[in-house]
Amino acid sequence: MNQQKNRGVPDRPHNRFHQNHCVFEEDWQPDGEFFDTTVTAVQPRNIISFNQSPDVPFDASINPYHGCEHGCVYCFARPTHEYLDLSSGLDFENKLFYKKGAADLLKKELSKKNYRCTPINLGVNTDCYQPMERTQKITRSLLKVLDEFNHPCALITKSTLVLRDLDILQSLASKNLVQVMISVTTLNAELKRSMEPRAASPNGRLKTIRTLSEAGLPVGVLMAPIIPGINDSEIEDIIGDCATAGVTSAGYVLIRLPHQVKQIFEQWLKSYAPLKADHIMNLVKACRGGKLYDASFGQRMSGTGEIAKLIKNRFRLACRKNGLPLERRSDQLNTTSFKVPGTGNQMDLF
Repeated sequence: MNQQKNRGVPDRPHNRFHQNHCVFEEDWQPDGEFFDTTVTAVQPRNIISFNQSPDVPFDASINPYHGCEHGCVYCFARPTHEYLDLSSGLDFENKLFYKKGAADLLKKELSKKNYRCTPINLGVNTDCYQPMERTQKITRSLLKVLDEFNHPCALITKSTLVLRDLDILQSLASKNLVQVMISVTTLNAELKRSMEPRAASPNGRLKTIRTLSEAGLPVGVLMAPIIPGINDSEIEDIIGDCATAGVTSAGYVLIRLPHQVKQIFEQWLKSYAPLKADHIMNLVKACRGGKLYDASFGQRMSGTGEIAKLIKNRFRLACRKNGLPLERRSDQLNTTSFKVPGTGNQMDLF
């Protein structure tokens, strides 16, 4: 089955919530057909999501967008599109949604009397600087609100577009209110083009790290995901190059393959590395107790077994050699300056 032009996956796998689905014969599939992107506004009732997972270093997050045009074949967020009655495959990449009025909603939620300030993470599920942010500017509008309220935040992105908002980010950084994590999965441009077709180039991400660092922002690198047999051989080079570019912290996530992502990733793998595909899938299983995925707390981010342990040790050693702490700085951001504009310091209420 052929990969669609400029897309991460070739088709729309079955939505797990549908009882019936169609199976197409191989010769019915279009050859290299280009699928246009549609962008639709949605009106959410709330903008901040809260979680109690022990596996993530934050309690609150905002995802300005549903779906992601970067088209990363491994993306763990793909199955969320099925809640919209869409596919985790092509639909996730070309049927996109943005949250209309996000900034006004954020102002409303931050102004509530019972709101307690905790760092908000932007772009956890889908990239907050994906291509449509150029025109929609939802992330920029949210950053303006956070700066106005002196509210701490952390960004995760693999896009160079984050540099557009350097003015707001510098204002936040001057008050110890922001950290930026740049996702770097590979230094191999050919692998990037296949695995993350519409994301920034490896050199572009390194330049972004350097620019952010030189502008005085705390910037870290997130190697997510590490895929045994695909990019684990690059751990030391990625950490070294990112440290040279100016990162001050580092983290990683082992590949996660929930629901239909298993099928999507394996389909891509058989196209990209057909002779190694079975071996790589077995390596992934070896990190997940013999399964392709284990969602158990304490395991889903880093895996188990000897291969997962080796990856962890190599990553830690690479960080130690480059003087990088493993923890992220979001818990070190300033929460004491938060205030609702026109009022005193919010902390005076407690």
